[in-house]
Amino acid sequence: MALEDAKTKIDDAFTREDPRGLSYENAFAGATSFLRRKYTKDLRGFDVAVTGVPFDQAVTHRTGTRFGPRAIREASTLQPYDPPYGWGFDPLSEFAVADYGDLAFDYAKVWEFPAALQAHVAGILAQDVGTVVLGGDHFVTLPILRAHVEKHGPLALIQFDAHSDTWQDDDMERIDHGTFVYKAAKLGLIDVDRSVQIGIRTVCDDHCGIHVIDAAEVHRTGPEAVAEKVRGIVGDAKAYLTFDIDCLDPAFAPGTGTPVWGGLSSAQAATILRGLAGVNLTGGDVVEVSPPFDHGGITAVAGAHVAMEILCLWGWTRRAG
Repeated sequence: MALEDAKTKIDDAFTREDPRGLSYENAFAGATSFLRRKYTKDLRGFDVAVTGVPFDQAVTHRTGTRFGPRAIREASTLQPYDPPYGWGFDPLSEFAVADYGDLAFDYAKVWEFPAALQAHVAGILAQDVGTVVLGGDHFVTLPILRAHVEKHGPLALIQFDAHSDTWQDDDMERIDHGTFVYKAAKLGLIDVDRSVQIGIRTVCDDHCGIHVIDAAEVHRTGPEAVAEKVRGIVGDAKAYLTFDIDCLDPAFAPGTGTPVWGGLSSAQAATILRGLAGVNLTGGDVVEVSPPFDHGGITAVAGAHVAMEILCLWGWTRRAG
């Protein structure tokens, strides 16, 4: 079946009729939607929408994450041949997943961007469809959180990151990828008692009361113990997961704006993510993939796998049985 499909299938992003199921289109050919899902703005009959946010005007160092969604989509074409390893279910066959395309915005009117993104995500959620977002720099998480909180109320935040992003900034109009968690906490968007940061390895004097599992603790105690600790912190709260790719060590993700040594390996991150199965996830994002600084596309590959893991986590509590 796979061989026959590879001989005849092309551009599943536009031609596929059934939104469910694996895809056997040649990985090196065709339109590069995320996981070969159908590009559509019509979400009737869909369960979850993947959308890109090509924005990098909030960075403090290297730009380039505006190209992240495109690179992650391209890297994802290696994945839809088989169910994701280690999960025991196939989210692509169980759920109707759409590639909703990217957010449109005026790059020259940066001050309009937060409201545009919030409305974009809110429009998806209003249709009772989940979201997985491909960034973009990490500022994008703040407008996304606002949209999720409008629908679900304050959320637990599960943050994978080298940086806490809680540097003090009481000007809520500033657009900065290093202060969005501080603002989310001060605005009451997140329940800090149920929130946790994983992989931190930079100094910040104020974590806003959020639990911190730094990279050293991950290395010392192991990813299984970390996943168990995170589940204990989050409990049964509704949660949002954001994964800054610089949580990974630069050896595994060089293509990012603010790389920091001593980070997680891709294997550690995968084990933690899979160990979070059962968390009540409303949605998630993977951000800070910067293709201009990538080598061999390995950061984009990592980003594509993280996005698939977020999809699995979202689907785990909603799967049949």
